[in-house]
Amino acid sequence: MSAAHDASAPPVRYDKRGPVATVTMNRPEYRNAQNSAMTYALDRAFYRAAEDDEVKAVVLAGAGEHFSAGHDIGSPGRDAHLPFERRAGLWWDHSDKEGAESRFARESEVYLGMCRRWRELPKPVIASVQGACVAGGLMLVWVCDLIVASEDAFFADPVVRMGIPGVEYFAHPWVMPPRIAKEFLFTGDRMSARRAHEVGMVNRVVPRAELARHTRELALRIARMPRLGLALTKRAVNQAEDLQGLHAGMDSAFGLHHLAHAHNAETAPDALGGMDIRAMKRAGG
Repeated sequence: MSAAHDASAPPVRYDKRGPVATVTMNRPEYRNAQNSAMTYALDRAFYRAAEDDEVKAVVLAGAGEHFSAGHDIGSPGRDAHLPFERRAGLWWDHSDKEGAESRFARESEVYLGMCRRWRELPKPVIASVQGACVAGGLMLVWVCDLIVASEDAFFADPVVRMGIPGVEYFAHPWVMPPRIAKEFLFTGDRMSARRAHEVGMVNRVVPRAELARHTRELALRIARMPRLGLALTKRAVNQAEDLQGLHAGMDSAFGLHHLAHAHNAETAPDALGGMDIRAMKRAGG
């Protein structure tokens, strides 16, 4: 039985070859939809790479045809109701709470908190993206330092269809020009890899068959640089983004995100505005 159909397969694979660690999301049968089990497995993998002095660069990839279809809102492995060990902040366990208290606590930990932790990993991280990179998938590539995309890759944040102003890690106006970000959000349309490269969100676009090779070659080239020099340079650029308002802007958008959830909970069938995975697919997400 292949890993794509093996229920016992780990949600994240970790592979180290030379100075490069490759962290691979491993739920291909669900387009690598991110449940909490995967999120915490990613966290463990990134910690492992950070602690290993032999690792100089990290690649983040997705098994199968697609990088990631986003947060898990409908697979059999959906586990949003379950408790997990808190790693990204001091908010309390969400699983025995209700309403906004539960959702804000969980998303502060699993979504915004985790992504902010991973952005600060003091080693270069390169996203290797094929196929779909949708909603929560964007959050993963945006915390990476570089993005290499295959020619068939596409990017989308369709959650405005839920009445929600974008995903929790709201980096849109920093990873692309503000007017492009507005079009991206207002329409929910897919952005091709070529267009993402044009607007500066993606570093390189390569043929699908050559994606892994190109990404690894770039990682190996970066791995030849001094470890501390890379770490300090990454920190310098991240600090510049924060001085441009990234961190504070994200806090503000996170509050609006949860206002939208609360509004949905009062006026719609659920906090997602009644948009389950089937409805999102029908709408083009």
